[in-house]
Amino acid sequence: MSFRKVVSLFTVSLAVCAVTLSAPARADVTEIKVARQYGISYLPLMIMQDQKLIEKHAAQLGLPNLKVSWVQFAGGNVMNDSLLSDSLQIASGGVAPLVLLWARTHNTPLAVRALAAINSMPLLLNTNDAKVKTIKDFSDRDKIALPAAKVSIQAITLQMAAQKAFGEGNAGVLDKYTVTLAHPDAQQALLSGNSEVTAHFGSPPFQEQELTHPNIHTVLNSYDVLGGRSTFNLVWCTSKFYDQNPKIVKAFMAALDEAETMIRDDKHAAALLYLRVSGEKTNVGEIEKMIADPNVEFTTTPSNTMKYATFMSRTGLIRTTPATWKDLFFPTAQSLQGS
Repeated sequence: MSFRKVVSLFTVSLAVCAVTLSAPARADVTEIKVARQYGISYLPLMIMQDQKLIEKHAAQLGLPNLKVSWVQFAGGNVMNDSLLSDSLQIASGGVAPLVLLWARTHNTPLAVRALAAINSMPLLLNTNDAKVKTIKDFSDRDKIALPAAKVSIQAITLQMAAQKAFGEGNAGVLDKYTVTLAHPDAQQALLSGNSEVTAHFGSPPFQEQELTHPNIHTVLNSYDVLGGRSTFNLVWCTSKFYDQNPKIVKAFMAALDEAETMIRDDKHAAALLYLRVSGEKTNVGEIEKMIADPNVEFTTTPSNTMKYATFMSRTGLIRTTPATWKDLFFPTAQSLQGS
């Protein structure tokens, strides 16, 4: 073989090796951990867990032995730390924690983005203080419980409302009254009547259950703050996980679509499953009514997410602003009619 031919073959071999080494690993992992929080808003994930839908769709894609573990968190801030440490692969929570993590990891190898929305739901700020008619009436005698002070979607929505009520530059004026509590604990504290907690910015079913008590009333509705229907929860992961596990991502999305279809097709069965999985001792008719509320929609299409991102950028909570809502999402959601 001539020297020129040897050099040519060697050059081709080097090129092939370079492409191989530079290409991202495409071998899906055999085990993942998925996180959810408390309440009806996570019903699609509860169905996926109970019916082993991710495992089902993974098997159909050639991954028959995928192990899926589920963990439950009280707020998105702790979940994000677990995601970045690679002890969690898929997280779920409100829009605000996702936006914070997107901005924190933007243009890094992890680059967290959302896979899809889970739902659109109104969040209610309820109080047992008869003197509080609007958020302007909160004072030092009040404590507002929410999942994570200053960073949860409830906390950011409260800041948005405060800026509207008190004027530009006053978004954080009510932050001093907020305390971090998981929804079940916040509900219990609010209803006890002997706690420092006088208000709870919650989510279904906790906010609706609170309103069945005669001394509880609503001060604020998130849909009023956002100017219409808006996404409450999403699911997200790192770019590293997304790129290296295409079959698992596809199986997860198929499982999510199936779970949301199940809810829309049989709300009574979905309500029964929620009670069984959550362990709550609530009348199934009440849960079904919440699921069927016309203001509640289980959908993967994001709505009004950019309003959160724009506000958080304007108030200095994030330093990088997405150009459009699609910047916050992987291609799994970019073809949807979102906002």
